[in-house]
Amino acid sequence: MKSTLVIFGITGDLAQRKLLPALSSVIEAEKCDELRIIGVSRREVEQFEVLGEHHQHLDGTTSLFQMDLNDTQHYERLKDYIDAGDDEQVLYYLSVPPDSVTNIIERLGQAGMNGPRHKLLLEKPFGKDLDSARAMVEHTATYFDESQVYRIDHFLAKEMAQNIVAFRARNAIFSHLWSAEYIERVEVVALESIGIEGRVAFYEQTGALRDVVQGHLMQLLALVLLSLEGELDWESLPGHRLAALSAVEPADPVRSIRAQYDNYQSEVDNPHSPVETFVSLELHSNNPRWASVPLRLTTGKALDCKKTEVRIHFRGSTNGQGDCLIFKIQPDEGIEIDLMTKKPGYDQELEHQKLSYMYPADTRLPDAYEQVLVDAISSRKSLFATNDEVLRAWEILAPVQQYWSSVTDVQKYPSGSSVDDIINA
Repeated sequence: MKSTLVIFGITGDLAQRKLLPALSSVIEAEKCDELRIIGVSRREVEQFEVLGEHHQHLDGTTSLFQMDLNDTQHYERLKDYIDAGDDEQVLYYLSVPPDSVTNIIERLGQAGMNGPRHKLLLEKPFGKDLDSARAMVEHTATYFDESQVYRIDHFLAKEMAQNIVAFRARNAIFSHLWSAEYIERVEVVALESIGIEGRVAFYEQTGALRDVVQGHLMQLLALVLLSLEGELDWESLPGHRLAALSAVEPADPVRSIRAQYDNYQSEVDNPHSPVETFVSLELHSNNPRWASVPLRLTTGKALDCKKTEVRIHFRGSTNGQGDCLIFKIQPDEGIEIDLMTKKPGYDQELEHQKLSYMYPADTRLPDAYEQVLVDAISSRKSLFATNDEVLRAWEILAPVQQYWSSVTDVQKYPSGSSVDDIINA
């Protein structure tokens, strides 16, 4: 089937940094046949200026369309410009600020640009709390069926995130050990060494809980907890993720840590800002398979390292036993097992060794946005969050959000701190 990808916000940061490079790679790899790209911009721009270094691969398939996103007649003009045939699907990628999303969805619907062969690709944030997320879901459902909506959480599309599922399903050793009987605790971390890097307006409105925990870390946790019985069916994953999240109990504010790096307030020019740049939550599942297993989600900025990992800590049957399985999402993607072995030498001393799998140096891993685009065009929805998953994640976090809204104090930490330093402070 022919495909037309309409990118609202073609001149924006996300399109320039992620979408255009991804499209260039996808087209070069010949993964999307008969793809036409229309870039929508509020202002008049030159095509060469927009495409930049990706001009070579995208020039022949791309055109630009200038319009006022608030003018209904301009959507009629866009509809005529697209002029989709009966054998063509149209995908709308909304690479725009959150406050523009509902308006565009509504006007697309009013212009009749929401038929069965139309798809809607949405970037997070999906609301700012449970109530706003519900309102967004209901508004979107007025104009687009859930089957047409592709909610992007690019962490789900990362190669190693997908490997959590493949590793569990196809390795008998670990599939037999995947329960509270053998697992002591689970940690999901996304740590950054940089600060907010000039994203003042975004971060003051969002914070680490909404930016990373609600989507990225919850989705990675769901991949750890979901049930994998029988044959591996990728298309059934959204339902399994939802079942896993449905069993996670609402977060207890007492088991949460909210902190902010020391010079954040001066960066945002707000001496009273309580916005968190570090969050650590301990969650629990009421699924008997995971009873009593602490599930810790941690994210932060201006820390001593940059890494995103899922760590599975196995129980020891005797003192001193215990192994850790690590899925390294980024950087240095791979799988690592921390083992205890005898240290070489005459004395019977033990030491930690690592058994690891890393992709060969010449392996090119598809960028997450390449995977997102290919799957959306191919109507594969396993790597996209459903509306029920989004709402359930907000339900889990609601008690913490409500508590934090009534408390202005926030723990401080020096830039370059470790996670342990902050948690044990």
